[in-house]
Amino acid sequence: MNDDARTDIGTPAPTPAGPGSAELRAPIERTRDELGRTVEALAAKADIKAQVKEKTAAVQGQAAEKAALVSERIREKAGHAVRLVKDMTPDPVLEKTAQAAAQIQESATKVGRYATDKTPDPLLEKAGRAATMTRADRTPILLVGASVAVFLLVRRSRGARR
Repeated sequence: MNDDARTDIGTPAPTPAGPGSAELRAPIERTRDELGRTVEALAAKADIKAQVKEKTAAVQGQAAEKAALVSERIREKAGHAVRLVKDMTPDPVLEKTAQAAAQIQESATKVGRYATDKTPDPLLEKAGRAATMTRADRTPILLVGASVAVFLLVRRSRGARR
């Protein structure tokens, strides 16, 4: 057997660089570019974490838009309801309500001054500290108020059944 028979297995011999090699390189480069884009697209589809982040951002944006829309509608309806109540309430009733509110405020101011004048200073200091603490943390006061309201409602509903 000669050496030519062993090496000639059907593979073309490399061609020297010439005009034909440029024609072959252009399609190869295009194929490589397409393959690169395909690999990048597949990698993006496989990146679940990035997809979740994108989806989360989109959902948050939609939720914020809906919340803004709903709150705007609520404001509009509340304003409309206030206008309706004012329009339907006779003027004498509105005037009497304003007068009563002014009288109540004046009476409350007088009672507050009277209580302040008659209360000993140590007790005023303790009450001031308690008020400051209450303003800082209103949760216990709200819980007590809610509990009293529930108690009264339950008691009232039991009385109505008898």
